[in-house]
Amino acid sequence: MNATDYANLALEMGAADAVPFLIEQIVFDSRTLLKCMYGCDDWGRNHTCPSRAGNPSMEQYKEMFSRYKWGIVIHAHEKALSQKVSFQMEDRAFKDGYYLAFSLSDCALCKRCAAATNEPCRNMKKARPAFHSVGIDVFKTVRQLGLPISTLSEPDQEEQNWYSAVFFE
Repeated sequence: MNATDYANLALEMGAADAVPFLIEQIVFDSRTLLKCMYGCDDWGRNHTCPSRAGNPSMEQYKEMFSRYKWGIVIHAHEKALSQKVSFQMEDRAFKDGYYLAFSLSDCALCKRCAAATNEPCRNMKKARPAFHSVGIDVFKTVRQLGLPISTLSEPDQEEQNWYSAVFFE
């Protein structure tokens, strides 16, 4: 399968949009860590959070992801759907021979992350970090791919845009 095939597969799975990218189109900016530290209610309370002991640094993440060649950005209006599609695509890519394929999504597997009570992750094989938590500027990245994103004044009343991606070698 090629990038177009995987993008079509994501659409069949329910994504609002699915756009192929080259790794050069992913915008890394370590300032995303500031927004995590000083803007996220889950800072330190999520196993995929950059604040958790043992998680890679922003530089380590950048080096790891820069070794991929291309991928598919998945756009959905629900966090759980975005994660589900990206994880299913990662699984499919693995079976297709892309054994290092990896998805990024904002974890939505549990209502409350086990990290909040210092317990091990209940879904370690499926939990994935978010774009911003590995140092990717989501806004710049998806805007240059022609996808919608904006800050929300009333998040509970406005349609949200959730993004995930699958990276291929």
